[in-house]
Amino acid sequence: MSRSVLIPATSFLMGSNDGADNERPVHRVSLDAFQLAVHQVTNAEYDLFLQATGHPPPPHRNPHPEQPVVAVSWFDAVAYCEWLGGRLPTEAEWECAARGGAEGMLYPWGNDVRDGDRWPDGPAPVGGGTPNGYGLYDLCENVHEWCSDWYAADYYALSPGHDPRGPDTGTRRVSRGGSWRHRLKVSRCAARSSIPPEYRYADYGFRVAFPHRA
Repeated sequence: MSRSVLIPATSFLMGSNDGADNERPVHRVSLDAFQLAVHQVTNAEYDLFLQATGHPPPPHRNPHPEQPVVAVSWFDAVAYCEWLGGRLPTEAEWECAARGGAEGMLYPWGNDVRDGDRWPDGPAPVGGGTPNGYGLYDLCENVHEWCSDWYAADYYALSPGHDPRGPDTGTRRVSRGGSWRHRLKVSRCAARSSIPPEYRYADYGFRVAFPHRA
């Protein structure tokens, strides 16, 4: 299974005043320490889950074992995380991790847009680029990643300051990060997206979070 790294207890400015309306207001969020997988779950890792549990396979498969598994619903992702003893990251945890400990940057590597043309026909194998400040790969690029939260466009105006978990109910689950399928393949750290949890798209994957055990 993929290695995880410690995201220490911290606070950060979540959201953006320069993005979409659903990224406002910018607000400070504090989080307890947690662990996050260094890369998106791969086909090889997901295959072990399928073999152990008999869970139905995704309808779409990439050929390479180190490409991220895709076409998994939110429910599929949750089942894998629970089998591994983990969970999906919250939206706040994901953005905090993507920022890599740097305040106010647009992307995990800084403010400059990076060339995203290296994946014309599918996602790249995980871990091939440069890690961010926390040692995490492919955040904001490669495939969209499911988060645990229900989505609400106005949630930031209501969000608690410590460890927000999203609305209590909803019809769509939060996703974060960019996708190889899009003309703009890289997303900003603050960019939000969402789809219904039962959907299985060929550019949707996930990574696993774990509680920090001191």
